[in-house]
Amino acid sequence: MTLGDVIDMQRYPLDNDACRASCKATLDEEGALVMPGFLQPAAIASIQHDGESRRQLAYYTVDKHNLYLTPTDPDYPLDHPRNRQVASSKGCITTDQIPADSALRTLYDAAGFRDFLCAVLGKSELHEYADPLSSINLHYASEGQELGWHFDNSSFAITLMIQNPKNGGTFEYVKDVRDADSGEMNYALSGQVLDGEVPAKTLTMEPGTLVLFRGRNSMHRVTPTIGDRTRMLVVLAYNTEPGISLSASARMTFYGRLE
Repeated sequence: MTLGDVIDMQRYPLDNDACRASCKATLDEEGALVMPGFLQPAAIASIQHDGESRRQLAYYTVDKHNLYLTPTDPDYPLDHPRNRQVASSKGCITTDQIPADSALRTLYDAAGFRDFLCAVLGKSELHEYADPLSSINLHYASEGQELGWHFDNSSFAITLMIQNPKNGGTFEYVKDVRDADSGEMNYALSGQVLDGEVPAKTLTMEPGTLVLFRGRNSMHRVTPTIGDRTRMLVVLAYNTEPGISLSASARMTFYGRLE
């Protein structure tokens, strides 16, 4: 399988300098880059089939957490935005459970795709995770499952929408709520977002859409799935340094195992 079998190279010529510059400008300005029709229809169908046939392998988690995905801070009241709890629940299959001939592996490993990501994200290089679980994850959100408001710890996220639910499952975000690098947490605005007092932007993602998102400073969530069609989303995770594994504690939390 070639990269051209997986993505629409005519619509998205990944090695084209103008394409790369346009994508980078959008990501830098909006904090999100949405590329509809990125995957070829046959690739979408095959990933959906693989996802459905492996749902029984998924590890499901139901968590209560704060915006920062950190332990409660005793210096603040429990109802303070620093400590307020939201709910997240999902299922996940890991890299080692993705078929060897999957379009996802072809895409993830392709030098042309990584070169494109480096150019758009402003990174000199990107590497797979050293552990066997964390590079490619397929997430399942059945009826009632959601991701609560949070900030990402990483500077970027790369996702592929594979299957939409009948209703719900909407990605919502509020850009630049905090400045993590300077330590400005902006608790007042965070609390307003939690209380629904600040209008959130939404991202429309049909199956086959690639999304690059900067979630370190932008609060975001996925609303509960409604209906009996499971939302399926792939996360493609890379490191800027080689030989890095996801921490053991994170692997146990997200996957229920270390390898």
